[in-house]
Amino acid sequence: MNDLNISLTVVGVDFDDDDLPFHEEDKSKSRENEVFYHTFTSKLNAGVVGNCDFALQEISRPDIKQVKSVLSGTVLRLGDTQARDEEAIEIMVKTSKCTALSRPKGWKRFARRKRTREDETQDKMDEDEDTVTFAQLRMRTEYYLEDKNDESAAHADDADDDDVDEEEREKAKAEALKRLVKVEKEELVRGYKYGASFAPAPEGNFPRLKTRKGIDICGFFNRKNFRRELAMGEVYYVWADPNSPMQQAALSSIVQAMYEKGVMAIARWVGRDEADPKMGVLQPSVFDEVDCFLWVQMPFADDVRNFPFASLETLINKKGEVVQEHPYLPTEEQMAAMEQFVDAMDLSEAGEKDEEGNREAWFDTRLSYNPAIHRTKQALFHGAIVQDLNRQPLPPPHPELLKYLEPPRRVLKRAREATEECQKTFNVREVPKKVTRVRKDDHVRADDEDEEMLLLDQTGPGRAGASQSQRRTQAKSISESQSQVKEKKPAADDSETEEEDEELLLDAVPARKPARDHAPLPTPARSMSPDEVIDRMRAPGRIVGLSFPLEDFQKNISRGDVVTKAVEDLAVAIKEIIHKPFASRRFDEMVECMHELRKVALEEDEIDAWDTFVQELKDLCLEQKPGNKAFWDRVREVGRPLSLITDPEASKAGGKSSITESEAQKFVQE
Repeated sequence: MNDLNISLTVVGVDFDDDDLPFHEEDKSKSRENEVFYHTFTSKLNAGVVGNCDFALQEISRPDIKQVKSVLSGTVLRLGDTQARDEEAIEIMVKTSKCTALSRPKGWKRFARRKRTREDETQDKMDEDEDTVTFAQLRMRTEYYLEDKNDESAAHADDADDDDVDEEEREKAKAEALKRLVKVEKEELVRGYKYGASFAPAPEGNFPRLKTRKGIDICGFFNRKNFRRELAMGEVYYVWADPNSPMQQAALSSIVQAMYEKGVMAIARWVGRDEADPKMGVLQPSVFDEVDCFLWVQMPFADDVRNFPFASLETLINKKGEVVQEHPYLPTEEQMAAMEQFVDAMDLSEAGEKDEEGNREAWFDTRLSYNPAIHRTKQALFHGAIVQDLNRQPLPPPHPELLKYLEPPRRVLKRAREATEECQKTFNVREVPKKVTRVRKDDHVRADDEDEEMLLLDQTGPGRAGASQSQRRTQAKSISESQSQVKEKKPAADDSETEEEDEELLLDAVPARKPARDHAPLPTPARSMSPDEVIDRMRAPGRIVGLSFPLEDFQKNISRGDVVTKAVEDLAVAIKEIIHKPFASRRFDEMVECMHELRKVALEEDEIDAWDTFVQELKDLCLEQKPGNKAFWDRVREVGRPLSLITDPEASKAGGKSSITESEAQKFVQE
């Protein structure tokens, strides 16, 4: 095999692999086979042994398909070659794509093929094969005109009434289809909509702008004045003709001169004669062995969208004076906090270390893959080899595909202090989600036809009559309250309108009181489950309330993105609850909250937050007034599990702490 240059790749099921990693201890016959293949491939010049799971994982790894752009010939002009030929330059160049937008593979639509007599005969012959025939759906366009002179059109319009039966509607639709007259595409005339009318275009459309194929340089400008945000579309290479050394020397001289001067060129690109022109810029690019231009399209005035808004730095009041201090103007402290946050989130040195030990940039465009494209490829491959997608669903994407979708943990940990400083300086607080409450209408709704029957089925025979009387009582009480407000309301000025009076009356309607001479409405008992409708005693900006702090905390921790906020709010909730009256009734609940808080702080690397909370809690209970020495005695009874987090504990969880074991024991016992 070595003499014939034959390569061998052995993929084994449950083979040991250090890269996966995978190791199975108890092996009998498979161990002998594995040792044999390892020994055999080690003696080959091109032999590899791998694990089947690792091979399947590598199949889903993003793979870039190398596509070579086709060279297109055109002309690069500098100056007017028609009016002043002696002062102009023409260079034969080739263009190719530098960037091109890649899209995921399009899905085709299929449907079951209609069964014909030939298919039924074939199925009888092949009774053993249980197959389903599908055919691809293709779009077909036909043009129809409605015959306005048909008398049946008036009858079809009457069929839209609600009183018409379904059979009559179907007949009307069939008659409407008969009124349609098919028109061939050759009989149509191209036109444009102009206001409410249409302007027909002459044969072959309107005359186009007379242009000439090529790239014309219109002028030059300084490179620093280039606005990158205005670049549109894809980038193209502009090369000299590879078969003409003279053209290469001419283009290289222009590129070198522009590169040394630090300028770029404004150029007009026309793809073919009489085609619409495109305006763009030519940037000189000097490589090791070749010089070329990079061309990118720039917008016309019609393509630019301007969104004017007030200045973010200058505020002017109604008097025309410039405001120096305002909530909308950042202070020096806020500017410093944000600058520190931006520096902490720097990704230029957040990647892996190189050979010299220096960290590289975290983001690399060459390793950033489009999730839509490669996820579609993975789905196609999986659907082709699996018969039942319900039993064998699509596996998760490859880790390389998700690498750049989330910020690196190293940077998040480094920026934690800066983030907390920004939250404190800018007073950032999470806005709790508003709970949609049932609107209490002060009007009586008209009964539906079958409403009485529904009420009888749900609440019994006696309940329906009560609901009717209650609605009458509500209507009566509203009318009486409105009449009382009208009597008490002072006389309004003549300039006030009736609408203003109605608004005042609506605002002044007092709350309704339930009628006592009727059966009371059933009131459900308060549920002990954490429900958003129940008043959870949450302060503005807090996500953990005082009513159910543990449930609120666990619910927010399960989300995963507000861990720091949840830890902070639960700590605040515990300190507030132990200082409220009758706090001794909730001592056990608070101890349970502290156990959960310490556990989450250790797992989520919130060790500093826990240590700070425990120290503040001890100070509140023992040093400050009124204090709560009884609660700290309860904490002292629990002992070490509620003390500071030590360095050995933090190391096991992947964190760091400066607290020793003796310091933690001493802290909780004092």
